[in-house]
Amino acid sequence: MKFVIQRDKLAGSVQDVMKAVSSRTTIPILTGIKMVASEEGVTLTGSDSDISIESFIPAEEDGKENVEVITPGSIVLQARFFSEIVKKLPMDAVEITVENHLNAVIRSGKAEFNLNGLDAEEYPQLPQIEENNVFRIPTDLLKTMIRQTVFAVSASETRPILTGVNWRLENGELICVATDSHRLGMRKAPVESDAASAHNVVIPGKSLNELNKLLDDSNELVDIVVTENQVLFKTRNLLFFSRLLDGNYPDTSRLIPNESKTVINIATRDFLQAIDRASLLAREGRNNVVKFSTLPGGMVEISSNSPEIGKVLEEVQTQSTEGEELKISFSAKYVMDALKAVEGTEITVSFTGAMRPFVITIPEDDSILQLILPVRTY
Repeated sequence: MKFVIQRDKLAGSVQDVMKAVSSRTTIPILTGIKMVASEEGVTLTGSDSDISIESFIPAEEDGKENVEVITPGSIVLQARFFSEIVKKLPMDAVEITVENHLNAVIRSGKAEFNLNGLDAEEYPQLPQIEENNVFRIPTDLLKTMIRQTVFAVSASETRPILTGVNWRLENGELICVATDSHRLGMRKAPVESDAASAHNVVIPGKSLNELNKLLDDSNELVDIVVTENQVLFKTRNLLFFSRLLDGNYPDTSRLIPNESKTVINIATRDFLQAIDRASLLAREGRNNVVKFSTLPGGMVEISSNSPEIGKVLEEVQTQSTEGEELKISFSAKYVMDALKAVEGTEITVSFTGAMRPFVITIPEDDSILQLILPVRTY
């Protein structure tokens, strides 16, 4: 195998596939990056058997030559060393040659590295996915939907299904829901799909976080293919495979209250900053708890009190307040996470009493919803 490649292209692809390579794998070959050179270009693959990422560098793109493949071939190189070497090469052109079976020589300018490789034939095959059930979504919308839900997945392995985000596709609408049983994030959006396709799967939160780092903010469409135990995200030169979580996701629709006793409309930024300030003195005490109460004249009071440190109290003007008076306590972190995920200058918060979950939405928009369980303090 022998080819000459642009260093920046190679470095970008190596960085992408490294996101799937784990140093703690039980399969030694998976600590490496598989590299295949063909007439079309060079393909790099990284995998930890949960996530697999394949990045393709075409020989020519937009009239520019990226790779000149002199002899096709393949090899697996130690990911940690290879990625460090590529980052630090001196010149723009990199020549990679595999000699006497599995010895790779990497040359750039006057620098030359020899790396021992492994046989690419022994590298596990990526899942073969039948692409008959595809749905499509713009990259920037996909990134937003992940960001607005994935933070609410459970960090605890006691209920593994809750460490993932539930994706339901029905009637051309994708609904993403994540919950750790103390809070819930939901986002829905129309997608391009075959009329017949319907899915209900759970994608690990860790996979979605990695995918989000790989995608750029463009409105190019991402193809998404779901099978029984895998999901594939496909962009122009990138394939991202993730395993799906086994099991049934709980029916979260029952958690969402359909009535409310107190409703406030408030500027997102004012509310977020007031909670942030109140949480400064709440951190030490019981799990970062902030108290919230309605006051006459459309004001609300946000406070926290740590006997050892001190207390903070702030009044914030709402745009409108309707319904019963209310005193409620909640985790400042959970509400701040939810407010950062909601993209709106104004929000509606609907309460159904001091001990019931409350809901944060955007006025006149039902595509996003954040739900939070209060904390019992009174």
